[in-house]
Amino acid sequence: MLKSLYDWTMRLADHPRALWALAFVSFIESSIFPIPPDILMIPLILAAPQRAWLIALVAMVSSVLGGIAGYAIGAFAFDTIGQPILEALGKGDAVAEFNTRFNDFGFWAVLGAGITPFPYKVITIMSGWTGMPMATFVATSVLARGLRFFIVAALLWKFGQPVRHFIEKRLGLVFTAFLVILFGGFLLVRYM
Repeated sequence: MLKSLYDWTMRLADHPRALWALAFVSFIESSIFPIPPDILMIPLILAAPQRAWLIALVAMVSSVLGGIAGYAIGAFAFDTIGQPILEALGKGDAVAEFNTRFNDFGFWAVLGAGITPFPYKVITIMSGWTGMPMATFVATSVLARGLRFFIVAALLWKFGQPVRHFIEKRLGLVFTAFLVILFGGFLLVRYM
């Protein structure tokens, strides 16, 4: 099953709408979707390394735009949309305490969540809810998401074939490691 999913994702890289799919996933991941765009971005770059910079740019721009949507959820619809999302991530009770400290460390929170596996959507919603200045939020999001996606793109562009062979040879191990990192990020959010 993993092999067929991997093969499908690799074939998607040649599809004319592959970048649109990446843009969609990157956008919704920044506000509501729990799966990071790396799951699509990495195979796209491995299949077409000459497009690595374009793929990273699409992921970054879409992610920042999705982050602005998450900010809007926090600013204008926190009670109806933002609160349930945060409660689903186990952060509903910590909201009031977090709000008082968030803007003091807002730049670092956005930067950290934008680069690491920490769910970025939590920070985008909280940024809007706490009233972080939009310019600070957008500039930090561009920096963080740019670093994350362009570093991944650079590494895959430079070392793509060995990485691709490693992934194809040890697909089960790579998938398991990815799931551990993904769920570890969610557990970190839940128990922080």
